[in-house]
Amino acid sequence: MKAIKKYLIITFTLVFAFFLSITGTYAKASNDNYLYLGGFTAGFNVNTKGVTIIGLTEVFTENGLVSPSKSAGLEQGDIILSLNGKEVTTSSDVYNVLKEYKSGYIVTQIERKGILMLKDVFPEKDVTGSYKLGVFLRDGVKGFGTVTYVKENGEFGSLGHPVTDENGRVLQVVGGNVYNLAIVGVNKAERGKTGELKGLFVGNESVGEITANSAVGLFGKFTNFDFNKTTKAEIGVAKIGSAKILSTVMGEEPKYYDVEILKTDMRNSITKNLVVKISDKTLINYTGGILQGMSGSPIIQNGKIVGAITHVFVNDSTRGFGISIQNMLNG
Repeated sequence: MKAIKKYLIITFTLVFAFFLSITGTYAKASNDNYLYLGGFTAGFNVNTKGVTIIGLTEVFTENGLVSPSKSAGLEQGDIILSLNGKEVTTSSDVYNVLKEYKSGYIVTQIERKGILMLKDVFPEKDVTGSYKLGVFLRDGVKGFGTVTYVKENGEFGSLGHPVTDENGRVLQVVGGNVYNLAIVGVNKAERGKTGELKGLFVGNESVGEITANSAVGLFGKFTNFDFNKTTKAEIGVAKIGSAKILSTVMGEEPKYYDVEILKTDMRNSITKNLVVKISDKTLINYTGGILQGMSGSPIIQNGKIVGAITHVFVNDSTRGFGISIQNMLNG
């Protein structure tokens, strides 16, 4: 982590667990000069390209312990894209290939740090009679964040930064679902320690789909959004001075909280255009400042949406960075 004006910063991830930002098409700015304000949280079940190796293990065979993955040169962090030419998107796809395996090696296409490779992997039969590669896999991630805005057609933008894996790499997203979510509590921020919102998925029915994950946020489209529950605001440009954020720190209803925009800089960073300080005593007393899960909270100034919260300063949780709404819309 880099020191910036004596403060350490942390980029919010989605509070993913493992409850742990695609290279793809960024959300495009609408010709409309207005957006519906978000500020509410949503649950995200993100499907990723391929399956990620999160660990290597040995297979217990009749002849002892062997590791097909290590022998083939696979590494933790590799993304398996296909097996013998069959595309892999879930752990079940890997299981199905191994279930049909008879003999020989499996041509395994992987991606390692952006480079495509082919590895020949010889599966080993364990003592139960099942063939194994000797890997622990992750297919997709699940978590939540704050929606920044919704367009007239139901398209939304959230987070204001990319969804990343545990190593900070931008996840290549190939879809996913959106769910209603309620905030049920907080872990309060303290000096030198970031806090977080605690969320709970509400119901099993998807309310939208994920379409893209880029450097400026996670994007998607709601299938049946109730526009009567939110406010339409003009797109504006942030200036130094008083403003508000719209955020949900309890339940499902967002509330406005007072902030100060201390600095604006649209040139040097795509996601750190604003320095924002929380001035609302009620919010500070309850959360300690900006929490993980609040990233994406829209910033409103003079009735206009001007940006979204993206980062918190670890040594002062009342301060953080924000992205300008123009950058979020235009990528």
